[in-house]
Amino acid sequence: MGAKLRVYKRRIRSVTATKKITKAMEMIAASRIVKAQRQVAASTPYASELTRAVTAVATGSNTKHALTTEVDQPTRAAVLLITSDRGLAGGYSSNAIKAAEQLTGRLKAEGKEVDTYIVGRKGVSYYGFRERKVTESWTGFTDSPTYADAKAVAGPLIAAVQQDTAEGGVDELHIVYTEFVSMMTQTPVDNRLLPLSLEKTAEEAQESSKGEILPLFDFEPSAEDVLDALLPRYVESRIYNALLQAAASKHAATRRAMKSATDNAEELIKSLSRLANAARQAEITQEISEIVGGASALADATAGSD
Repeated sequence: MGAKLRVYKRRIRSVTATKKITKAMEMIAASRIVKAQRQVAASTPYASELTRAVTAVATGSNTKHALTTEVDQPTRAAVLLITSDRGLAGGYSSNAIKAAEQLTGRLKAEGKEVDTYIVGRKGVSYYGFRERKVTESWTGFTDSPTYADAKAVAGPLIAAVQQDTAEGGVDELHIVYTEFVSMMTQTPVDNRLLPLSLEKTAEEAQESSKGEILPLFDFEPSAEDVLDALLPRYVESRIYNALLQAAASKHAATRRAMKSATDNAEELIKSLSRLANAARQAEITQEISEIVGGASALADATAGSD
């Protein structure tokens, strides 16, 4: 019995140490969510207004540009997948990877070749383990991305869009990331960044303007030059916003996973404590029984000698 009690006490100490770690990680993730939410709130209006500006330029001119003009028969597409560098976040990365797999399958069913770009070690490991081709990847900044990181990611993608498909370029640019809806809800989404869907963005602009009169624009030196200048800014801002959304979602998923781990540790400690108490009671009962039995045997021996 003594050996069993020692085993229970050792397991209780081990689970208690694990509980302290998961509780600390939960508190760290909770503190990071607030900062990530502020960054998302600060970047979203800029990305939305930039999209509206691009829409205004495109609808106010007849210029054909890679930013707004769809190819008649697109043959190649680029998919940017945003995952996490670290685990301990539940199904955060796996859900984003699943959404990217579905998007890739849909594009291939349409007869398009797909070039995959990945942000985050989890996505890189997933594709590397399955020996799938990755055009380019980036790691090390998913927890706290900066605009410089977004520019580094956007550079090769913009170059691919501007390049002819016969030379390795792409006709479409898609992005898969996890959208931060609330502390309890994070949803994997896939959006087509290029070419920009003018009808969809125009409807969103009308909804956001709420009856405001949209201004008329004059483009200097030309609409095409304006679109050339807006193309990198548009892609960088959308990728930056997606990185921030993904970071906030990851921290929320980590907080939720660590809270669940802490609660499970508490339940396990209670269960082990009950087992340890039962083992100790059994040990005490056995000791009492041995004492009583020894006393009875001694009394019987004494009575026999008399």
